[in-house]
Amino acid sequence: MIRVLVAEDQSAVRAGLVLILGSAPDIEVAGEAADGERAVELARELRPDVVLMDVQMPLLDGVSATRLITAEALADVLVLTTFDLDEYVFGALRAGAAGFLLKNAEARELLAAVRTVARGEGVVAPAVTRRLIAEFAGQPPRTNDRAVLDGLTPREREVLTGVCDGLSNAEIGARLAMAEGTVKTHVSRLLAKLGLRSRVQAAVLARELGV
Repeated sequence: MIRVLVAEDQSAVRAGLVLILGSAPDIEVAGEAADGERAVELARELRPDVVLMDVQMPLLDGVSATRLITAEALADVLVLTTFDLDEYVFGALRAGAAGFLLKNAEARELLAAVRTVARGEGVVAPAVTRRLIAEFAGQPPRTNDRAVLDGLTPREREVLTGVCDGLSNAEIGARLAMAEGTVKTHVSRLLAKLGLRSRVQAAVLARELGV
């Protein structure tokens, strides 16, 4: 079972999300939070697999809550937003969110996104992926020093290229003739070596460095 914590301040929206998630046989709603502070508290208490996080919430915004949850490795965070491109989305991704999805996504898209994040893979709303990358690409790079990649093995660099290309673990495995589990291990190691919290961050860094 994939245990999900739903963090959404609007009760009607939260109820709808809980209803959708509860309809899946492999997903369990572990808890609900109406503000960012409570989301962090419940993440620490319940240790869910995924936190479904609204970016705009009272007491503690979703970006700050995401940063705390990912910093403590409490869960993977899937951000929900009404807007496809805004400062909250970019802030959440930089804070370590595994990805984001628009609130108007269909139920099947929401369930698929939760499953993808639970597998340790990033997800970004398909409708805005290109615009998201373009927005990141238009910003000054955090670093252009390719020396940050020196600690990676040749295999880890190949896996990083796959991540940068937006491939899933299974797709990277097919490209490199590796088992999916082995790819996941390589991804975890390269994230640790680069000091990153998510595949999305790794993809952005790789693009900045021209990998």
